[in-house]
Amino acid sequence: MDRRQAITALAAMSATLGIPVSILEAATRSTQSALRSTPFDPRFFSANEWADVTVLVDLIIPKDERSGAATDATVPEYMDFICAEYDSTGDWMRSGLMWVEGNASGRFQKRFSDLAADQQTQILNDIAWPARAKPEHQDGVKFFNRFRDLTASGFWSSQVGVQDLQYQGNTFVREWVGCPPEQRAKIGAN
Repeated sequence: MDRRQAITALAAMSATLGIPVSILEAATRSTQSALRSTPFDPRFFSANEWADVTVLVDLIIPKDERSGAATDATVPEYMDFICAEYDSTGDWMRSGLMWVEGNASGRFQKRFSDLAADQQTQILNDIAWPARAKPEHQDGVKFFNRFRDLTASGFWSSQVGVQDLQYQGNTFVREWVGCPPEQRAKIGAN
């Protein structure tokens, strides 16, 4: 992805999440440098919040045969940077994580990050589909929608995410011969 495409992608994410492009660019730079360093020390998240965030992002984007998980793409570090730099994101993030913790504690008497996988899934199933969610879960639904969007923006703006997309741009083309005839015919252009 060249700089122009990266800026375009960041602008689209900015519009979706309501976060200025400059903050998203800085977050991307910060997480890229985090890949080169040793243990990450969160600026925004407490130790308990950090544990929850790392579990949640990998439940949203788990490792598969094609790419790494969200934590492999340093999505939690990306989120920490965004939350530390952008107060309104930090506010909804902290409130939402408290909702998740309260739900886990109330239902299972444990912290969310300490729950069994099926228990974590039960909580997320209650908030992942807005149309099916019960009225008492609406705060969780609002949080999870935003959290999922931020997870996706962090993942697909990372090197791991770009590889997952199997992006084939940014390659040298010695001679451009135009659109292949079969593709032109497919779209009705002659």
